[in-house]
Amino acid sequence: MRVAANSSSKIVLQYLRYVLAAAEKHSFRQAAVELGVWESTISRGIRDLEHEMGVALFIRHPGGVTLTNAGTRFLNHALLAVGRIEYALKDAGAAGRGEVGTVRIGIFTSLASGFLADLLEAYQAKNPLVHLDFVEGSPAEHVSAVQHHRMDIAFLTGEPTAYGCETTRLWTERYNGDMCDLLVPELVAR
Repeated sequence: MRVAANSSSKIVLQYLRYVLAAAEKHSFRQAAVELGVWESTISRGIRDLEHEMGVALFIRHPGGVTLTNAGTRFLNHALLAVGRIEYALKDAGAAGRGEVGTVRIGIFTSLASGFLADLLEAYQAKNPLVHLDFVEGSPAEHVSAVQHHRMDIAFLTGEPTAYGCETTRLWTERYNGDMCDLLVPELVAR
């Protein structure tokens, strides 16, 4: 989706925060203190926003500021918009950290017991909003899937070549008479 470059797309989220704080405090000075910026920063940001919109949002007077009718209407929409943006940031961050959504995991069925089963069970208990989607396959298939972002993580044996991925050794144990190193390719491009 492409956002058109028009006057409304130039509105900076920070200016919305200035309006919200000034409306709550009825003062540019007190809004500046709350946000940790200079009063002139608040005043200039709101003035630029008003200029961009072509309307006054505040009536300025010696005792502070009061919202105009247009300012009140704008405030109602701005509260919703800032709330939605903050939620979007938190939700996307939680998904990126694997706290919500689906995590696609490459695994060998024969390795899905012991330490690995305990690890995944503990993860699921800590992150109940995450659906774990297990995919069985060969190490080469798993590495390729992680490299192409079709899989989020894979538990592999041995020392697989995983270009473009970071690997972490979780533990070493005997598996079918051979030593088995389990590695986790991470989605970190080099």
